[in-house]
Amino acid sequence: MGRRTKARECAFQMLYQSEMSGDPMERVMEGFWRLRSTTPGIRAMAERLATGAWARRSEIDAMIGESATRWRFERIAAVERTILRLGAYELLAETQTPVAVVLDEAIEMAKRFGEADSPAFVNGVLDAIRRRLHGEAREPVRGK
Repeated sequence: MGRRTKARECAFQMLYQSEMSGDPMERVMEGFWRLRSTTPGIRAMAERLATGAWARRSEIDAMIGESATRWRFERIAAVERTILRLGAYELLAETQTPVAVVLDEAIEMAKRFGEADSPAFVNGVLDAIRRRLHGEAREPVRGK
């Protein structure tokens, strides 16, 4: 597993834990790193992604809600909701990362942690968010 993939997975786990426990992100991160060791680069990226997505979750949740046609935001399972928050944050704020990479990484996480239909759902919602953020001029991105 590549270092950026590992950082995204750590960010996903911290976001999910904060969502499920209700604990502030700072407390979650502190406990998370007590149990895991990694390189400083992976830790820095994971913390940047987790804190960024958590800080902007109201804005991101609204984007997800608008893009998840036929699904009320509250009905999206916590795993998929967390993957979508992380992916949407990257599309919104981590603009140096290619869009195709963001979508592929989110789809891979959905395959690993979600249900059988999670990858297609995540791909569809994130692609709709991509279109809103970047316009239709860019080629549609298809996940793996």
